[in-house]
Amino acid sequence: MQTQEILRMLRLPELGDLGQFFRSLSATTLVSMGALAAILAYWFTHRPKALQPPCNLLMQSEEVEDSGGARRSVIGDSPQLLSHYYDDARTMYEVFRRGLRISGNGPCLGFRNPKQPYQWLSYQEVADRAEFLGSGLLQHNCKPCTDQFIGVFAQNRPEWIIAELACYTYSMVVVPLYDTLGPGAVRYIINTADISTVVVDKPQKAVVLLEHVERKETPGLKLIILMEPFEEALKDRGQECGVVIKSMQDVEDCGQQNHCDPVPPKPSDLSIVCFTSGTTGNPKGAMLTHGNVVADFSGFLKVTESQWAPTCADVHISYLPLAHMFERMVQSVVYCHGGRVGFFQGDIRLLSDDMKALCPTIFPVVPRLLNRMYDKIFSQADTPLKRWLLEFAAKRKQAEVRSGIIRNDSIWDELFFNKVQASLGGCVRMIVTGAAPASPTVLGFLRAALGCQVYEGYGQTECTAGCTFTTPGDWTSGHVGAPLPCNHIKLVNVEELNYWTSKGEGEICVRGPNVFKGYLKDPERTKEALDEDGWLHTGDIGKWLPAGTLKIIDRKKHIFKLAQGEYVAPEMIENIYIRSEPVAQVYVHGDSLKAFLVGIVVPDPEVMPSWARKRGIEGTYAELCTNKELKKAILEDMVRLGKEGGLHSFEQVKAIHIHSDMFSVQNGLLTPTLKAKRPELREYFKKQIEELYSTSM
Repeated sequence: MQTQEILRMLRLPELGDLGQFFRSLSATTLVSMGALAAILAYWFTHRPKALQPPCNLLMQSEEVEDSGGARRSVIGDSPQLLSHYYDDARTMYEVFRRGLRISGNGPCLGFRNPKQPYQWLSYQEVADRAEFLGSGLLQHNCKPCTDQFIGVFAQNRPEWIIAELACYTYSMVVVPLYDTLGPGAVRYIINTADISTVVVDKPQKAVVLLEHVERKETPGLKLIILMEPFEEALKDRGQECGVVIKSMQDVEDCGQQNHCDPVPPKPSDLSIVCFTSGTTGNPKGAMLTHGNVVADFSGFLKVTESQWAPTCADVHISYLPLAHMFERMVQSVVYCHGGRVGFFQGDIRLLSDDMKALCPTIFPVVPRLLNRMYDKIFSQADTPLKRWLLEFAAKRKQAEVRSGIIRNDSIWDELFFNKVQASLGGCVRMIVTGAAPASPTVLGFLRAALGCQVYEGYGQTECTAGCTFTTPGDWTSGHVGAPLPCNHIKLVNVEELNYWTSKGEGEICVRGPNVFKGYLKDPERTKEALDEDGWLHTGDIGKWLPAGTLKIIDRKKHIFKLAQGEYVAPEMIENIYIRSEPVAQVYVHGDSLKAFLVGIVVPDPEVMPSWARKRGIEGTYAELCTNKELKKAILEDMVRLGKEGGLHSFEQVKAIHIHSDMFSVQNGLLTPTLKAKRPELREYFKKQIEELYSTSM
């Protein structure tokens, strides 16, 4: 068939007539076609691109040969465990010096006064002050060696970091003291670590320490250094009991006048003794070397290097306790790359205001805070239509996330999520969560709503902070990622709980350069944690998933048996119940002499009133907490979630007590990492628990 005939059949101009055809097109048509072409070209060049995972997401870990089933990360070029990422940053002293060099003496530590912008200390200022303070400590009978332990008893602030770096500059060891450990634990730590010098932030803490000395409970304490101004009477009181009290500025001035050359540590030297609060007994002092800390954050850098490269422009908001390794690990990454760390004002209620002023790019969180963000967002969708629209937008963004696209400039961001992102400062590009299990529902939603990479890790102080981490590109939930390249992980049988490695389940054990050296002066508990082959036994129960990721399914210690012989893991149940919209906190209790569980529930004061009104129940928060009808509705909602979460009938609570005050660190019901202190909760609610059992039989 001739070309002309084909064109005629298609009703298109013949080849000879094409010139006349194009000349006949109006200018408007040509402009429209040009605009369409421009739009298509722009879309092709600017369309969102999926992140490329650093490995096959269907095989994120592999078994190590002749290792008894241990698994390792598949990320990296070497089968050897990673001990450091940069050759010039193998100790925490070198980490900071690297940041000083590559930042070009840029801003380092930030602080702010109420309603004021952040003020910054430069890297060189911090390094100089650390050398002056360290030299001053040497002038006050401290020794430049790893046998010298220096206590730091303060809230997060620049002086905390200066004191820490002063210790590292002269090979001394930092021992954080918590605000919330209680006087008995503080006394125990000072004596166990033979601490003669403590750096504190406020005069009130100096008074607490002096009271111990006056009662002859801490005879070794000889020097207290205060960050904030204090009255002369405090100095006189210290003199009466043999304790010298000086300002941090005075010690720095002394060191400047008597400057000593740095005595840098080796990777194998002790850097910090981090006492874990635990839930029972005296704190345990986990001994971590410089090499431990560097190996752990190097593993994190290796996993994320293809998708997230930290730079001097990165900003971190410091509000999680510096006495814990999770916060310290994130800060180490920032310093190593010359970034900035801005400290919150000290009041968690002002955190959002601090974030808007700071505009952080890195935001470490604990799941409890993620839950609050999630609940806050949905509580504002107070009509069925608003909730439907919010869920619809979230599903559209979640579909992008599943395909590997992470962004904050979609139409859904413009319409729904920009305000959420702005509440965090508008610049967050990485969120890291750990310290407790995170809800898959919450993680999935926030990955979409916040438009940034959200990673989940798992670990404990004894392995420096983390031993598993989410692989970039794997935005599924319900697991804690694959092993970090700095450690191996294996599971071991837990016969009494019927967990078997043959089924891919068992107690999680960790081995590698990030695993601690033991507990300070506590060989018995060290032997319980570390076996002869160097494996750390975590006490957590894990399960290998088909993709080579790890799922936390139980806790060895927090398990009890009911009267009928069934084992129950209360934390797993609590993680399901906490998703009930009106519930802020929940404590599940069981008794080996009873056949069922009971619970203590703290409602969310912001969410519960509106939730109650939808059910025709009115009243103040205090009145609602005593309303029997509302208690019944909350219990029904929790049981519904339990069924959806696959709980057996014996795992469901049969009765609850509504408590109006939040569990907190201050009232002794939470640890400083915001984990439930189960023995304390059991004792605190002893009467209510007895009533629940007596009235529910």
